[in-house]
Amino acid sequence: MCAAPSSLPEAGPSAGETAALPGFRRTLARLVAGRNIEPQTLLATDYLNHFNEIVMLLEMLPDMPDMLEEVMAWQPKGYADHFHDSVFKDRELAVLAYENAPDRYRVPFDQTVDEMNRLVLSATAEAADLIAHEKSAEMAQRIKQTVTTLGRLMDRAGAIIHGDTDTLDQVEIDSLIG
Repeated sequence: MCAAPSSLPEAGPSAGETAALPGFRRTLARLVAGRNIEPQTLLATDYLNHFNEIVMLLEMLPDMPDMLEEVMAWQPKGYADHFHDSVFKDRELAVLAYENAPDRYRVPFDQTVDEMNRLVLSATAEAADLIAHEKSAEMAQRIKQTVTTLGRLMDRAGAIIHGDTDTLDQVEIDSLIG
């Protein structure tokens, strides 16, 4: 039995690092080709379905305030958890690919997802308060703004998934949310 080359890590990656070894990303890119996972970024658009779900619920809320319980039940879900809970055919490969996605894509993608999660949680809490105080017109306006902003952030996340590395700075993100 041959000993592992000394350049290989003895343990898994530490916090904040990925498990990628030289050449491993190229191998993953070949493995994901044609499987609804972007070979360049190693990210999958299927993850955005988690946000499509809350967008649909939010869009119904102004006309159906009794949907609030369903809206409030939505919670952020990490990338791996989304795929582990899905019927996505290549879910294990999608998780492995994400864990090894190049930082130039994964970092802005994760930041965008964090912004989307904060926006949804803030807006749903605000909507609940507005419904409780019978301010339906104000709630409808806030939901419309949230859905518009969330759509822009989802477009940004989708662009990153497809290899666009232009990112929004915090001022641009704040102006979307603001």
